[in-house]
Amino acid sequence: MNRIYIFTGKGGVGKSSVAAAHALKSAEEGKKTLLVSTDMAHNLGDIFGIKPGKEAVRVRADLDIYEIDPEYVMENDFHEYMDYVKKLLQMADDGEVVGMIPGMEELFSLMKIAEIYRSGEYERMIVDCAPTGETLSLLKFPELLAWYMEKLFPIGKVSVRLLAPFSKKLFSVEMPNKEAMNEIERMFLKLIELQELLKDREITSVRIVTTPEKMVIEETKRNYMYMNLYNFNVDGLYINRILPKDIGNEFFDSWIQLQRKYIAELKESFAALPVYEIPWYEEELKGEENIRRIVTDVLKTAEVFDSKVITQRENFEQTEEGYKLEINIPGAKKSDIDLYQGTTDIVIKMGNFKRNIPLPNILRTYSVSGAKFENGVLQVSFVKEDE
Repeated sequence: MNRIYIFTGKGGVGKSSVAAAHALKSAEEGKKTLLVSTDMAHNLGDIFGIKPGKEAVRVRADLDIYEIDPEYVMENDFHEYMDYVKKLLQMADDGEVVGMIPGMEELFSLMKIAEIYRSGEYERMIVDCAPTGETLSLLKFPELLAWYMEKLFPIGKVSVRLLAPFSKKLFSVEMPNKEAMNEIERMFLKLIELQELLKDREITSVRIVTTPEKMVIEETKRNYMYMNLYNFNVDGLYINRILPKDIGNEFFDSWIQLQRKYIAELKESFAALPVYEIPWYEEELKGEENIRRIVTDVLKTAEVFDSKVITQRENFEQTEEGYKLEINIPGAKKSDIDLYQGTTDIVIKMGNFKRNIPLPNILRTYSVSGAKFENGVLQVSFVKEDE
Protein backbone atom coordinates (compact mmCIF):
# COMPACT_ATOMS: atom_id res chain seq x y z
CA MET A 1 0.00 0.00 0.00
CA ASN A 2 1.27 3.50 -0.85
CA ARG A 3 2.00 5.67 2.18
CA ILE A 4 2.01 9.33 3.27
CA TYR A 5 4.36 10.65 5.98
CA ILE A 6 3.67 14.14 7.34
CA PHE A 7 6.49 15.94 9.19
CA THR A 8 5.70 18.85 11.47
CA GLY A 9 7.17 20.70 14.43
CA LYS A 10 7.92 24.14 15.80
CA GLY A 11 9.56 26.52 13.35
CA GLY A 12 13.33 26.18 13.19
CA VAL A 13 13.66 22.64 14.59
CA GLY A 14 14.90 21.19 11.28
CA LYS A 15 11.82 19.32 10.07
CA SER A 16 12.65 20.03 6.41
CA SER A 17 16.04 18.35 6.78
CA VAL A 18 14.51 15.35 8.57
CA ALA A 19 11.81 15.03 5.90
CA ALA A 20 14.42 15.31 3.15
CA ALA A 21 16.51 12.56 4.79
CA HIS A 22 13.50 10.23 4.79
CA ALA A 23 12.89 11.01 1.13
CA LEU A 24 16.51 10.18 0.25
CA LYS A 25 16.39 6.90 2.17
CA SER A 26 13.11 5.96 0.53
CA ALA A 27 14.50 6.62 -2.95
CA GLU A 28 17.66 4.67 -2.16
CA GLU A 29 15.42 1.71 -1.26
CA GLY A 30 14.06 1.85 -4.82
CA LYS A 31 10.68 3.29 -3.82
CA LYS A 32 9.34 5.99 -6.10
CA THR A 33 9.13 8.94 -3.72
CA LEU A 34 7.72 12.47 -3.75
CA LEU A 35 9.02 15.02 -1.24
CA VAL A 36 6.42 17.77 -1.10
CA SER A 37 6.28 21.05 0.84
CA THR A 38 3.08 22.77 1.99
CA ASP A 39 5.00 25.46 3.87
CA MET A 40 4.55 28.83 2.18
CA ALA A 41 8.20 29.54 3.05
CA HIS A 42 9.47 26.65 0.92
CA ASN A 43 13.09 25.58 1.34
CA LEU A 44 13.32 22.16 -0.33
CA GLY A 45 14.81 23.83 -3.37
CA ASP A 46 17.48 25.40 -1.15
CA ILE A 47 18.29 22.03 0.46
CA PHE A 48 18.76 20.31 -2.91
CA GLY A 49 20.26 23.32 -4.70
CA ILE A 50 17.62 23.55 -7.43
CA LYS A 51 14.80 25.86 -8.40
CA PRO A 52 11.47 23.96 -8.37
CA GLY A 53 8.70 24.89 -10.79
CA LYS A 54 4.92 24.68 -10.68
CA GLU A 55 5.03 20.87 -10.88
CA ALA A 56 7.20 18.12 -9.39
CA VAL A 57 10.89 18.16 -10.34
CA ARG A 58 13.15 15.08 -10.56
CA VAL A 59 16.28 15.45 -8.36
CA ARG A 60 17.60 11.89 -8.61
CA ALA A 61 16.45 8.38 -9.48
CA ASP A 62 13.13 7.61 -7.77
CA LEU A 63 12.96 11.02 -6.06
CA ASP A 64 10.93 14.09 -7.08
CA ILE A 65 10.38 17.26 -5.06
CA TYR A 66 7.35 19.51 -5.30
CA GLU A 67 6.89 22.89 -3.65
CA ILE A 68 3.14 23.42 -3.92
CA ASP A 69 1.90 26.78 -5.15
CA PRO A 70 -1.68 26.77 -3.77
CA GLU A 71 -2.79 29.70 -5.92
CA TYR A 72 -1.66 27.85 -9.05
CA VAL A 73 -3.49 24.71 -7.86
CA MET A 74 -6.67 26.67 -7.16
CA GLU A 75 -6.71 28.35 -10.53
CA ASN A 76 -5.96 25.20 -12.52
CA ASP A 77 -7.86 22.46 -10.66
CA PHE A 78 -10.88 24.27 -9.23
CA HIS A 79 -11.30 27.24 -11.53
CA GLU A 80 -15.12 27.20 -11.70
CA TYR A 81 -15.45 27.25 -7.93
CA MET A 82 -12.77 29.92 -7.60
CA ASP A 83 -14.45 32.05 -10.29
CA TYR A 84 -17.57 32.14 -8.13
CA VAL A 85 -15.63 32.91 -4.93
CA LYS A 86 -13.91 35.79 -6.68
CA LYS A 87 -17.25 37.20 -7.84
CA LEU A 88 -18.64 36.88 -4.35
CA LEU A 89 -15.70 38.78 -2.85
CA GLN A 90 -15.53 41.37 -5.59
CA MET A 91 -15.73 45.08 -4.78
CA ALA A 92 -18.40 46.80 -6.83
CA ASP A 93 -16.46 50.03 -7.32
CA ASP A 94 -13.07 48.91 -8.59
CA GLY A 95 -13.58 45.22 -9.41
CA GLU A 96 -10.69 43.95 -7.28
CA VAL A 97 -10.85 40.86 -5.12
CA VAL A 98 -10.45 41.94 -1.49
CA GLY A 99 -9.93 38.65 0.26
CA MET A 100 -10.11 34.90 0.39
CA ILE A 101 -11.60 32.46 2.88
CA PRO A 102 -8.94 31.94 5.60
CA GLY A 103 -7.25 28.57 5.20
CA MET A 104 -8.54 28.02 1.66
CA GLU A 105 -5.13 28.21 0.00
CA GLU A 106 -3.64 25.66 2.39
CA LEU A 107 -6.68 23.42 1.93
CA PHE A 108 -6.01 23.16 -1.81
CA SER A 109 -2.45 22.07 -1.01
CA LEU A 110 -3.86 19.10 0.91
CA MET A 111 -6.35 18.33 -1.84
CA LYS A 112 -3.51 18.32 -4.37
CA ILE A 113 -1.60 15.85 -2.18
CA ALA A 114 -4.67 13.61 -2.04
CA GLU A 115 -5.02 13.81 -5.83
CA ILE A 116 -1.40 12.79 -6.34
CA TYR A 117 -1.81 9.93 -3.86
CA ARG A 118 -4.87 8.61 -5.67
CA SER A 119 -2.98 8.68 -8.98
CA GLY A 120 -0.72 5.93 -7.63
CA GLU A 121 2.34 7.52 -9.23
CA TYR A 122 4.37 7.46 -6.00
CA GLU A 123 4.86 4.66 -3.49
CA ARG A 124 5.76 7.09 -0.72
CA MET A 125 4.91 10.75 -0.22
CA ILE A 126 6.96 12.69 2.34
CA VAL A 127 5.23 15.94 3.33
CA ASP A 128 7.18 18.83 4.84
CA CYS A 129 4.54 20.90 6.62
CA ALA A 130 4.51 24.42 8.00
CA PRO A 131 5.30 25.07 11.71
CA THR A 132 3.07 23.46 14.35
CA GLY A 133 0.22 25.98 14.64
CA GLU A 134 -0.20 26.29 10.89
CA THR A 135 -0.08 22.52 10.45
CA LEU A 136 -2.81 21.99 13.05
CA SER A 137 -4.97 24.59 11.34
CA LEU A 138 -4.23 22.97 7.98
CA LEU A 139 -5.06 19.40 9.01
CA LYS A 140 -8.25 20.26 10.89
CA PHE A 141 -9.59 22.59 8.17
CA PRO A 142 -11.02 19.86 5.87
CA GLU A 143 -13.12 18.46 8.71
CA LEU A 144 -14.20 21.93 9.85
CA LEU A 145 -15.18 23.10 6.36
CA ALA A 146 -16.95 19.83 5.56
CA TRP A 147 -18.93 20.18 8.80
CA TYR A 148 -20.14 23.65 7.81
CA MET A 149 -20.89 22.60 4.23
CA GLU A 150 -22.87 19.60 5.44
CA LYS A 151 -24.99 21.90 7.61
CA LEU A 152 -25.58 24.35 4.73
CA PHE A 153 -26.17 21.97 1.82
CA PRO A 154 -29.80 21.06 2.72
CA ILE A 155 -30.83 24.67 2.10
CA GLY A 156 -28.06 25.50 -0.37
CA LYS A 157 -29.66 24.18 -3.54
CA VAL A 158 -33.08 25.60 -2.66
CA SER A 159 -31.68 29.04 -1.90
CA VAL A 160 -29.72 29.08 -5.14
CA ARG A 161 -32.77 28.12 -7.20
CA LEU A 162 -35.06 30.70 -5.55
CA LEU A 163 -32.68 33.61 -5.07
CA ALA A 164 -30.48 33.47 -8.17
CA PRO A 165 -32.82 35.65 -10.33
CA PHE A 166 -32.86 38.39 -7.66
CA SER A 167 -29.48 38.20 -5.95
CA LYS A 168 -27.46 40.30 -8.39
CA LYS A 169 -30.11 43.02 -8.72
CA LEU A 170 -30.99 43.33 -5.03
CA PHE A 171 -27.71 42.53 -3.31
CA SER A 172 -25.07 43.09 -6.02
CA VAL A 173 -24.01 39.47 -5.47
CA GLU A 174 -24.20 36.63 -7.96
CA MET A 175 -25.37 33.28 -6.64
CA PRO A 176 -23.33 30.30 -7.91
CA ASN A 177 -24.47 28.92 -11.24
CA LYS A 178 -25.09 25.21 -11.85
CA GLU A 179 -21.48 24.59 -12.82
CA ALA A 180 -20.20 26.30 -9.66
CA MET A 181 -22.61 24.33 -7.48
CA ASN A 182 -21.39 21.12 -9.07
CA GLU A 183 -17.85 22.25 -8.25
CA ILE A 184 -18.85 22.96 -4.64
CA GLU A 185 -20.48 19.53 -4.34
CA ARG A 186 -17.40 17.93 -5.85
CA MET A 187 -15.26 19.79 -3.35
CA PHE A 188 -17.45 18.60 -0.46
CA LEU A 189 -16.96 14.99 -1.53
CA LYS A 190 -13.23 15.58 -1.86
CA LEU A 191 -13.17 16.96 1.69
CA ILE A 192 -14.77 13.77 3.00
CA GLU A 193 -12.27 11.66 1.03
CA LEU A 194 -9.43 13.86 2.26
CA GLN A 195 -10.44 13.39 5.91
CA GLU A 196 -10.51 9.63 5.54
CA LEU A 197 -7.16 9.62 3.74
CA LEU A 198 -5.42 11.73 6.40
CA LYS A 199 -6.91 9.70 9.27
CA ASP A 200 -6.39 6.25 7.78
CA ARG A 201 -3.75 4.74 10.04
CA GLU A 202 -2.65 2.30 7.33
CA ILE A 203 -1.91 5.15 4.91
CA THR A 204 -0.96 8.34 6.79
CA SER A 205 1.57 8.86 9.58
CA VAL A 206 2.30 12.15 11.34
CA ARG A 207 5.88 12.54 12.60
CA ILE A 208 6.89 15.31 15.03
CA VAL A 209 10.35 16.91 14.96
CA THR A 210 11.55 18.64 18.13
CA THR A 211 14.71 19.81 19.91
CA PRO A 212 15.75 19.35 23.57
CA GLU A 213 14.71 22.84 24.69
CA LYS A 214 12.06 23.65 27.29
CA MET A 215 9.79 25.87 25.18
CA VAL A 216 10.01 23.54 22.19
CA ILE A 217 9.17 20.53 24.37
CA GLU A 218 6.03 22.18 25.73
CA GLU A 219 4.83 23.00 22.22
CA THR A 220 5.63 19.45 21.13
CA LYS A 221 3.45 18.06 23.92
CA ARG A 222 0.57 20.33 22.93
CA ASN A 223 1.06 19.40 19.28
CA TYR A 224 0.79 15.69 20.09
CA MET A 225 -2.29 16.27 22.24
CA TYR A 226 -4.13 18.29 19.57
CA MET A 227 -3.16 15.88 16.77
CA ASN A 228 -4.85 13.09 18.72
CA LEU A 229 -7.86 15.26 19.49
CA TYR A 230 -8.42 15.57 15.72
CA ASN A 231 -7.82 11.85 15.25
CA PHE A 232 -4.45 11.85 13.47
CA ASN A 233 -2.02 9.00 14.06
CA VAL A 234 1.31 10.32 15.35
CA ASP A 235 3.79 7.45 15.16
CA GLY A 236 7.25 8.96 15.51
CA LEU A 237 9.25 11.59 17.42
CA TYR A 238 12.58 12.98 16.19
CA ILE A 239 14.80 14.81 18.69
CA ASN A 240 17.09 16.98 16.60
CA ARG A 241 20.34 18.87 17.32
CA ILE A 242 21.65 16.78 20.19
CA LEU A 243 25.10 17.91 21.28
CA PRO A 244 27.79 15.18 21.31
CA LYS A 245 28.89 14.07 24.76
CA ASP A 246 32.61 14.34 23.99
CA ILE A 247 32.93 17.93 22.75
CA GLY A 248 35.76 18.54 25.20
CA ASN A 249 34.77 22.15 25.84
CA GLU A 250 33.67 23.25 29.32
CA PHE A 251 31.44 25.92 27.82
CA PHE A 252 29.07 23.21 26.51
CA ASP A 253 29.05 21.04 29.65
CA SER A 254 26.01 22.70 31.18
CA TRP A 255 24.19 22.62 27.83
CA ILE A 256 24.88 18.91 27.46
CA GLN A 257 23.53 18.22 30.96
CA LEU A 258 20.45 20.32 30.26
CA GLN A 259 19.84 18.49 26.99
CA ARG A 260 20.11 15.13 28.76
CA LYS A 261 17.42 16.26 31.19
CA TYR A 262 15.08 17.37 28.39
CA ILE A 263 15.72 14.24 26.31
CA ALA A 264 14.74 12.11 29.32
CA GLU A 265 11.58 14.21 29.71
CA LEU A 266 10.69 13.72 26.03
CA LYS A 267 11.24 9.97 26.18
CA GLU A 268 9.05 9.75 29.28
CA SER A 269 6.28 11.89 27.79
CA PHE A 270 6.35 10.04 24.46
CA ALA A 271 7.05 6.54 25.72
CA ALA A 272 4.45 5.08 23.34
CA LEU A 273 6.27 6.43 20.25
CA PRO A 274 9.43 5.34 18.48
CA VAL A 275 11.99 8.05 19.32
CA TYR A 276 14.90 8.92 17.01
CA GLU A 277 17.88 11.00 18.19
CA ILE A 278 19.63 13.20 15.61
CA PRO A 279 23.04 14.75 16.43
CA TRP A 280 23.94 18.40 16.03
CA TYR A 281 26.20 18.49 12.98
CA GLU A 282 29.13 20.85 12.62
CA GLU A 283 27.88 22.20 9.29
CA GLU A 284 24.62 23.28 7.72
CA LEU A 285 22.57 20.40 6.31
CA LYS A 286 22.28 21.38 2.66
CA GLY A 287 22.88 19.21 -0.34
CA GLU A 288 22.31 15.48 -0.72
CA GLU A 289 25.59 14.42 0.88
CA ASN A 290 24.97 16.40 4.07
CA ILE A 291 21.34 15.29 4.32
CA ARG A 292 22.49 11.70 3.84
CA ARG A 293 24.35 11.97 7.15
CA ILE A 294 20.98 11.76 8.92
CA VAL A 295 20.17 8.67 6.86
CA THR A 296 23.45 7.01 7.83
CA ASP A 297 23.49 8.04 11.48
CA VAL A 298 19.79 7.71 12.38
CA LEU A 299 17.63 6.10 9.70
CA LYS A 300 19.65 2.93 9.30
CA THR A 301 16.78 0.45 9.50
CA ALA A 302 13.75 0.13 7.23
CA GLU A 303 11.52 0.33 10.31
CA VAL A 304 11.20 4.09 9.93
CA PHE A 305 8.71 3.46 7.12
CA ASP A 306 6.67 0.82 8.96
CA SER A 307 3.02 1.53 9.66
CA LYS A 308 2.57 1.93 13.41
CA VAL A 309 -0.87 2.41 14.98
CA ILE A 310 -0.19 4.21 18.26
CA THR A 311 -3.70 5.37 19.15
CA GLN A 312 -7.01 4.07 17.86
CA ARG A 313 -9.58 6.21 16.11
CA GLU A 314 -12.56 7.53 18.04
CA ASN A 315 -15.15 4.85 18.51
CA PHE A 316 -18.86 4.56 19.40
CA GLU A 317 -19.80 1.38 21.25
CA GLN A 318 -23.12 0.05 22.48
CA THR A 319 -23.31 -0.67 26.22
CA GLU A 320 -25.94 -2.11 28.55
CA GLU A 321 -27.00 1.42 29.51
CA GLY A 322 -26.85 2.97 26.02
CA TYR A 323 -23.74 4.00 24.06
CA LYS A 324 -20.19 5.09 24.76
CA LEU A 325 -17.78 7.29 22.79
CA GLU A 326 -14.03 6.87 23.35
CA ILE A 327 -11.48 9.45 22.18
CA ASN A 328 -7.71 9.15 22.70
CA ILE A 329 -6.15 12.42 23.90
CA PRO A 330 -2.76 11.44 25.40
CA GLY A 331 -0.98 14.22 27.23
CA ALA A 332 -4.17 16.09 28.08
CA LYS A 333 -5.32 16.99 31.57
CA LYS A 334 -8.87 16.65 32.77
CA SER A 335 -8.95 20.38 33.52
CA ASP A 336 -8.02 21.10 29.86
CA ILE A 337 -11.19 19.53 28.48
CA ASP A 338 -14.57 21.22 28.00
CA LEU A 339 -17.35 19.00 26.68
CA TYR A 340 -20.92 19.75 25.68
CA GLN A 341 -23.60 18.30 23.41
CA GLY A 342 -25.08 20.21 20.51
CA THR A 343 -28.15 19.30 18.49
CA THR A 344 -26.29 16.91 16.21
CA ASP A 345 -22.73 16.92 17.58
CA ILE A 346 -20.51 16.39 20.57
CA VAL A 347 -18.27 19.43 20.98
CA ILE A 348 -14.86 19.10 22.64
CA LYS A 349 -12.86 22.23 23.39
CA MET A 350 -9.25 22.32 24.53
CA GLY A 351 -7.51 25.67 24.74
CA ASN A 352 -7.94 27.48 21.43
CA PHE A 353 -8.99 24.31 19.60
CA LYS A 354 -12.50 22.96 19.24
CA ARG A 355 -13.72 19.84 17.50
CA ASN A 356 -17.29 18.94 16.52
CA ILE A 357 -17.85 15.18 16.34
CA PRO A 358 -21.09 14.38 14.48
CA LEU A 359 -23.38 11.98 16.31
CA PRO A 360 -24.65 8.89 14.46
CA ASN A 361 -28.34 9.14 13.61
CA ILE A 362 -29.18 6.51 16.22
CA LEU A 363 -27.80 8.79 18.94
CA ARG A 364 -29.86 11.85 17.97
CA THR A 365 -32.45 10.83 20.61
CA TYR A 366 -29.76 10.20 23.24
CA SER A 367 -28.15 12.65 25.64
CA VAL A 368 -24.85 12.68 27.50
CA SER A 369 -25.19 11.00 30.88
CA GLY A 370 -21.58 11.32 31.99
CA ALA A 371 -17.95 11.63 31.02
CA LYS A 372 -14.60 10.61 32.48
CA PHE A 373 -10.97 11.00 31.49
CA GLU A 374 -8.55 8.24 32.46
CA ASN A 375 -5.15 7.18 31.10
CA GLY A 376 -5.38 9.58 28.18
CA VAL A 377 -8.80 8.37 27.04
CA LEU A 378 -11.98 10.47 27.18
CA GLN A 379 -15.11 8.34 27.62
CA VAL A 380 -18.53 9.89 27.02
CA SER A 381 -21.68 7.96 27.96
CA PHE A 382 -25.09 8.35 26.31
CA VAL A 383 -28.58 7.24 27.45
CA LYS A 384 -32.06 7.62 25.95
CA GLU A 385 -33.49 11.05 26.66
CA ASP A 386 -36.68 9.61 28.17
CA GLU A 387 -34.73 7.41 30.57
